[in-house]
Amino acid sequence: MSTEVKVPTLGESVSEATIGEWLKQPGEAVAADEPIASLETDKVAVEVPAPVAGVMGQHIAKVGDNVAVGAVIATIEAGSGAAAAPAAAPASAPSAPVAPTPAPAADDSDPAVLSPAVRRAVLEHGIDPASIKGTGKDGRITKEDVLAAAAAKSAAPAPAVSAPAPAPATAAGSRGEERVKMTRLRQTVARRLKEAQDTAALLTTFNDCDMSAVIEAREKFKGVFEKKHGVKLGFMSFFAKAACLALKDIPAVNARIEGDEIVYHPYVDLSVAVSAPNGLVVPVVRNVDQLGFADIEKAIGDLGKRAKDGTLTMEDMKGGTFTISNGGIFGGLMSTPIINPPQSAVLGLHRIEDRPVVRDGQIVIRPMMYLALSYDHRLIDGREAVTALKTIKEAIEDPTRLLIDL
Repeated sequence: MSTEVKVPTLGESVSEATIGEWLKQPGEAVAADEPIASLETDKVAVEVPAPVAGVMGQHIAKVGDNVAVGAVIATIEAGSGAAAAPAAAPASAPSAPVAPTPAPAADDSDPAVLSPAVRRAVLEHGIDPASIKGTGKDGRITKEDVLAAAAAKSAAPAPAVSAPAPAPATAAGSRGEERVKMTRLRQTVARRLKEAQDTAALLTTFNDCDMSAVIEAREKFKGVFEKKHGVKLGFMSFFAKAACLALKDIPAVNARIEGDEIVYHPYVDLSVAVSAPNGLVVPVVRNVDQLGFADIEKAIGDLGKRAKDGTLTMEDMKGGTFTISNGGIFGGLMSTPIINPPQSAVLGLHRIEDRPVVRDGQIVIRPMMYLALSYDHRLIDGREAVTALKTIKEAIEDPTRLLIDL
């Protein structure tokens, strides 16, 4: 008796996905609710759990296939099964009977059976899975096992090596190319960004911001803040609160166009652009205008961690009324960020660097950051955009404004 494995419901407005990888191969034992496949949707990776325990049967869909919600992608057969199907004996093997041997257990170091999060950690840290002793269920390798192995590897003294042999000379004029199919997430990012350029009347306004006051406040309170709240005090919470002030004063920056109507939001659901292994994702912090600094830092930290682990859900990605993108963590000095439709504006942060500025008639050195606000000029006038960015700048340069709502 076999049980069909179907594509689960993927979330609102998501009707299909792509088979990213099979976590279980035909003939392997499967526990109920154990992940057997990973699907790539337009926004996140989703694991498909086994509906029943048994033996992995046929893969009806191949890696790279597009599959609709409810489509049958595999079967699970009844029985306890082996971890992996034994290889067939060669035709030239002697016909004398031999004692049967048990099927080999599944090797968790095989990339085919590693979970997506573990596989990403293995690739990121350059660890051989075969060298890791798994501590998870049934000896499976966990992400913590990989991180521990990476820490041990970095702590171990580098072995002495002899001079490497010279690499073989490449044939003159030979240049190789590699073609890799775009992931569904990358295709979606590309399509949405192009749609934003084709649809919105994009414009960017710039300002620079003196980070002295925020840096001073952070240095003064970071110790007691972390001790009390269990999270580090970063710059993002300051900018999130400053953005809330600006969006409250200029509601159009927190609005969207829907047909021939403007939809205003009396709340701020902040989208935070995060670089994940499979591409850019933009999870959302809900009601950020009602949160304190600690709650904002915890929420952003949690979303960033889950983005890197590949464990974000569709609900984490849904909605958002305004976006902050921090290119400064990669060293970017200035950029013109593209809005995240159907939103109408995005704030771009950049690296902090010491620059000479004039204060009270004197040239002094200050830690400065360029701010960029890209906006849809169909909805937001230049005066409104400039005013909103100026409000953010003033709140960062004088954080007292965040406390007294100015």
